[in-house]
Amino acid sequence: MSTAKAGDTVHVHYTGRLDDGSVFDASEGRDPLAFTLGQGQVIGGFDEAIAGMAVGDAKTVRIPPDEAYGERREELLIEVPREQLPDGMDVEVGMQLQLRREDGGAMPVTVAETGESSITLDANHPLAGEALTFELQLVAVA
Repeated sequence: MSTAKAGDTVHVHYTGRLDDGSVFDASEGRDPLAFTLGQGQVIGGFDEAIAGMAVGDAKTVRIPPDEAYGERREELLIEVPREQLPDGMDVEVGMQLQLRREDGGAMPVTVAETGESSITLDANHPLAGEALTFELQLVAVA
């Protein structure tokens, strides 16, 4: 039986958990995740975990932050004066916003703190700094 290798399109069912056991994402009830192995379409540790698996194989892997979304970086906390917000905009901690980058693209951020004169936005990925545990099952290779 052949195993998944770089360049193959793989179809994977998965459940992702944090160290506290909480599920942050799962393919249950949906089509399996499909991606091309080795093309950087998923986090590095996930890609590496699938390589070498055969259709029907299942395993559990723990991916450290440096092979997932990286460590949290303090320089990605951005303080913004309230007067730079659109008129009438009411923000709350946990709210998801998008900033426009210089190249015209959008950068997702989360409101981390609100104050009288400014707000703090967090541009870290929500799972940055987290080790991720995945239960994986390879269901197809094309």
